[in-house]
Amino acid sequence: MELARVLGRVSCSVKYPTLEGVRLLVIQPVEHDETPVGDPVVAADALQAGPGDLVSWVTGREAALTLPNTYAPVDVGIVEIVDHAWGDRSLL
Repeated sequence: MELARVLGRVSCSVKYPTLEGVRLLVIQPVEHDETPVGDPVVAADALQAGPGDLVSWVTGREAALTLPNTYAPVDVGIVEIVDHAWGDRSLL
């Protein structure tokens, strides 16, 4: 499971037709202990996540399947809003 923290929304003046009405969010990938990893990315969001939320995300073809219209050209999609992530693996 890939985790990320939502940083904010993306505003677009023009979108691909199948992305009309789909929210795009800027997310910062994080480790399970929530330390940032790499650069922020833009993800399609069908779950109504908001700034500060911890989310799980996928890439590739699976990202397009997160949206109602599976013909959307997306490479990153949010699949769930996470309530809690265990940072200390010894507790599992």
